[in-house]
Amino acid sequence: MNNRFIEKIYTKKSINRIKKKTTLLGIYNKIDPIDFMNFRLVTSLIIFFITFLMSSYAYIISPILTIIFYFGIEYIVLDLRIKKRISKLDYEALFFFEVLTLSLETGRNLKGALELTVRNIESELSMEFRSTLESIDYGKTLTEALIDMKKRIPSDTINNVILNITHSNVFGSEVVETLYNQVDYLRDKKLFEAKALIAKMPIKISVVSVLFFIPIILLLILGPVLIGLL
Repeated sequence: MNNRFIEKIYTKKSINRIKKKTTLLGIYNKIDPIDFMNFRLVTSLIIFFITFLMSSYAYIISPILTIIFYFGIEYIVLDLRIKKRISKLDYEALFFFEVLTLSLETGRNLKGALELTVRNIESELSMEFRSTLESIDYGKTLTEALIDMKKRIPSDTINNVILNITHSNVFGSEVVETLYNQVDYLRDKKLFEAKALIAKMPIKISVVSVLFFIPIILLLILGPVLIGLL
């Protein structure tokens, strides 16, 4: 199937949605949006016809299984990976921007501070900034490269930092002060998430108690009675 055939089946909005999601997987993404849509369509048709021919209740099971696969594969291959990437990038963000701020305090300009930071940090976020710096060597301005980078980052938190860095670079405001504010925000956000996780622990423990311990206690209490009745 070529692109023209796909455009006849799907709306432009649907195609752009898949393209946007594959872009959010980052620079190491190997999923082509058109190939993914072709694979999903063909596989869905195969599942429909196989279940239709093999099942006794084909008119019910075939459509249900096809719909589950059609939407489920997008969630597993794209949405779930994007969610995991958001968590990973957010985890790496605090340390990366702390080092970037320290690099700027040594008197380097923004581009020089970014180059120093990516050389000393090995992380997925660092690789994204490294790719951004490489695009500058091919003729883009720093602002253009940062705007393009935002399209590859699924984290709203990191995109907010990039947006503030971009504005500071365009309007000539103090980048270090902006980054200090963003680092404080990231630190507070991480602390808030930790507190929220701790607050949920009693609920999780209660659920575990209900599912495992209470049945055992009931069995110990009622066991002798049941044995007596038998």
